[in-house]
Amino acid sequence: MALKNRLKEFRSSFNITQEEFGANVQVTRKTINTIENGIFVPSVTLAIKLAKFFKIPVEKLFSIEED
Repeated sequence: MALKNRLKEFRSSFNITQEEFGANVQVTRKTINTIENGIFVPSVTLAIKLAKFFKIPVEKLFSIEED
């Protein structure tokens, strides 16, 4: 199982950089980058903050991909 995310897609639709987005949710640009690339799995708290920024349910931003 892997956690799939649509963070880059949503961030791009809001036309903001990784750095701007990170500042809005109080994490670094590198954290946003590693989440977008599937390297880092965010905590539940951070996942909720990310989804809340876009005003969407967490399930729209993250999903579990079965092998």
